[in-house]
Amino acid sequence: MNTVKQNGATAETVETSYIEADGIRFAYRIFGKTSDVPLVFTQRFRGTMDDWDPAFVNALAKERTVILFDSAGVGLTSGEVAETFFGTAKYAVTFIEALGLKQVDLLGFSMGGYIAQLVTLDRPDLVRRLILAGTGGGTGEGTQQGKPEVFQVAFKPVNEPEDFLYLFFEQTETSRAAGLEYLERLAGRKDNRAPLVRPESVQAQIKGAMAWGTKSSFDQLGEIKQPVLVANGDNDIMIPTINSYIVSQRIPNAQLIIYPDSGHGFLFQYADLFAEHVSMFLNRD
Repeated sequence: MNTVKQNGATAETVETSYIEADGIRFAYRIFGKTSDVPLVFTQRFRGTMDDWDPAFVNALAKERTVILFDSAGVGLTSGEVAETFFGTAKYAVTFIEALGLKQVDLLGFSMGGYIAQLVTLDRPDLVRRLILAGTGGGTGEGTQQGKPEVFQVAFKPVNEPEDFLYLFFEQTETSRAAGLEYLERLAGRKDNRAPLVRPESVQAQIKGAMAWGTKSSFDQLGEIKQPVLVANGDNDIMIPTINSYIVSQRIPNAQLIIYPDSGHGFLFQYADLFAEHVSMFLNRD
């Protein structure tokens, strides 16, 4: 790996590194216990490196090398957001190869799950295992879309804390409390934080989402031969939970975990438990 891993660092303290590839200056953070195969995270719509839950990432970093990065046109990375998810997946491959990595595990959340699927389909040699969190496989038989009122909130120019609680968590006392704790944890990092995703980048991501409705990975899911862990909350209003079930049925070597009293942000509500399940999945023979 053509970089220096920061031993002893956490999501809150790790320094941001940069690497140039294909005219893009990628920002990334790498830390955790040394492992032969690092775990690379691909992020959600409007998300940056600083939107990953430190509790979740740090729990995984106890056992393996983790790599967070901002894609082109997002956060601290230069360039422009691709207007299709296929283009964003090519950026991910470019970044991984720039680090000199021959094989990685991928964890994709929401939109990042689409990207992780496309990377795996395009470069199966590069991906050892795949985790798909709060995501789907595009439009196909039996799939469902989120309701228009959900996306009216998701596409607002600026999302307030109450918007995140609505979009990512169940409207129960327990789930909302977990959501507030997650938002507090996000403030733990003080230095070199990624800026909010620019409006023009958000619009490009929305175009990618619209295009995904007509051209996606759905018909190719059966070609994914790697072991895959699919997970979601039991009431995801962003990418309805039924889509996770369908993805797990269409990928030959997939297993599915559904977490109770939770929604799209289940991985932050159950940060320790999901990290434990991810580690078990990555460690098994």
